[in-house]
Amino acid sequence: MKLGAFSISLNVKDINASKLFYEKLGFEVFAGDIDQDYLIMKNGDSLIGLFQGMFESNIITFNPGWDQNATPLERFDDVREIQRELKEKGVKLENEADETTTGPASFALLDPDGNAILIDQHV
Repeated sequence: MKLGAFSISLNVKDINASKLFYEKLGFEVFAGDIDQDYLIMKNGDSLIGLFQGMFESNIITFNPGWDQNATPLERFDDVREIQRELKEKGVKLENEADETTTGPASFALLDPDGNAILIDQHV
């Protein structure tokens, strides 16, 4: 199972302060719009999403179909295939992608400690 590009999506209180902090750690703005309260920051292959007021807790994120530069991959495991495999393994999902569709879709689950995991396909 190939989950795709990995990032952590952080629920931040002050996106400007968070941006400055992560810049000190060598991260640069990669995508997003600070005026819309979200930025994706990159340091090498490490990605951090900064989101102010968009969700309650931090989220581990995987993007099937993308590499770490958000470049679409020619071959990848579709989000619906990943979802089916996890369900077959008995993993409880918090919400599901519509398996009758194609293209962009997502589903979510929680790890044993309650950490949110988002499998979010954009292609």
